[in-house]
Amino acid sequence: MYEHATSAARPHETRRVNHYHIWCDLKDSRDDLRFAAAVREWLDHLKTTGALAAWSLTRRKLGFGLPEIGEFHVVCRFATLADLDASFGEAARREGRPEALHAKVYALVTHFRAALYRDFPDAERAPEARHGA
Repeated sequence: MYEHATSAARPHETRRVNHYHIWCDLKDSRDDLRFAAAVREWLDHLKTTGALAAWSLTRRKLGFGLPEIGEFHVVCRFATLADLDASFGEAARREGRPEALHAKVYALVTHFRAALYRDFPDAERAPEARHGA
């Protein structure tokens, strides 16, 4: 589980971020621990690049949830859309260590779904959000 990203200048304030949500199933449910390890390796790599602020991996419990969105849920938090784009660029290189790490994840996945959300209200919609309130 992750915690809210905070501003270095004002550690008591929560920075508003972009949330990239991924839902998926596994091709073979017996690969659940292998999938968790591969996700951790890939997303920890993205954190070392400085683009990814935080991430979490959760699994549907007791069958509750919409079957259309998959059993696993990954949330990646990015401070800016440029950071998200940098992470996509890292995956798109298709060479070296990033490719090997990313391939270990997507080789196990089926029924991939994704969405992009933002903290709300944000600076565009609420004046108090511009001032860290």
